[in-house]
Amino acid sequence: MEKFEDIQAFVSVVDAGSFTAAARRLDSAKSAVSRRVSALEERLGVQLLHRTTRSLSLTETGRSFYEYGARILADLEEAEAAVQQQHGELRGTLRFAMPLSFGVRHMCKPIAMFTKQHPGLRFELDLNDRRVDLIEDNFDIALRIGRLQDSSLIARKLFDVRAVICASPNYLSAHGTPKTPDDLRRHQYLGYSNLPDPDKWEYEDRDGERGTISLENSMTSNSGDFLCNAAAHGMGIVVQPTFIVAQAIRSGNLVPLLSTYSLPVMPAYALYPATRHLSFRVRAFIDFLVERFAGTPQWDRDCEQGGEVKIAAV
Repeated sequence: MEKFEDIQAFVSVVDAGSFTAAARRLDSAKSAVSRRVSALEERLGVQLLHRTTRSLSLTETGRSFYEYGARILADLEEAEAAVQQQHGELRGTLRFAMPLSFGVRHMCKPIAMFTKQHPGLRFELDLNDRRVDLIEDNFDIALRIGRLQDSSLIARKLFDVRAVICASPNYLSAHGTPKTPDDLRRHQYLGYSNLPDPDKWEYEDRDGERGTISLENSMTSNSGDFLCNAAAHGMGIVVQPTFIVAQAIRSGNLVPLLSTYSLPVMPAYALYPATRHLSFRVRAFIDFLVERFAGTPQWDRDCEQGGEVKIAAV
């Protein structure tokens, strides 16, 4: 019990910004709060706070411990709410990392729906194409596209990510329409530089024969959205996920190509650390995402409606 109260005192001091304000929050004496924080530092054998007569700040270790401590308190509050059957309300903070393009295009509505159901929940979002370290960077969950390599993470599949080859009508009018993968060698190719080998394209034809072609990029970028826009402006041919190009295909700004060839399909997962307690809010949010993305994604349906494009799995 004393350990819990020490953590509670420390987190309250950080949240309130001072020992005096924390004491008011906890309805306790300032000296009692100070003793608890000092006892916590002594037990851990580290300094958590830099104290001066005018300021209070976290040490690097203190910042890390604060995140864990705040999470413990939030989980406890959430568990109490669940036991008391307060309409299944979720509370606390959910730190969620996701790819930039997918997050901007397709995650705002699901998150808005989830927070409407659970107004006591707060999201901290990281939209970045870098692969975050969930444990080191202290994330609860990440959405990751591609084959998994880190066995320390637990994954639940959400959907398949399919890619499509496309170009603008103006580009095709000026340069011709490729009929086979080999025809791409004569075209301007816009490559996604975050891939291990952005010059290489793997495919399967209608007879199940697999092939690989290496192309010379006329441009590379680490932004799929930029490449989509560049292709729509007639700068070349692009291979991008349907969740990025679907809108441009639906509007007619891009046209699907080589519809008799299939591209590799990448799975998308919700990941969380195996070593971390799975809180009610993380479990509920993952269940929500699995249900939300069940079936054929809307962006794939949009691509199918926008042209005779084959997006079957390899």
